[in-house]
Amino acid sequence: MVSVEQFKADVMAWAKRIGVRPKEMHVRPMKRKWGSCSSRGRLTFSLDLLSQPEDTRARVIVHEILHLKYP
Repeated sequence: MVSVEQFKADVMAWAKRIGVRPKEMHVRPMKRKWGSCSSRGRLTFSLDLLSQPEDTRARVIVHEILHLKYP
């Protein structure tokens, strides 16, 4: 399990690599999905994602970040 701080650092590293800047980022309990991206640039990720394997976390992070580039 990674910490919230480490997870957010991973998200920002992917965002930089992809060439986008999220306006806000939140990690909170979510019942139905791993993450979401608002049209205003807010990324929200499920707390449950922190206990998932690294490849699963990366897949979800990249998926949500790409919504900032391609809505």
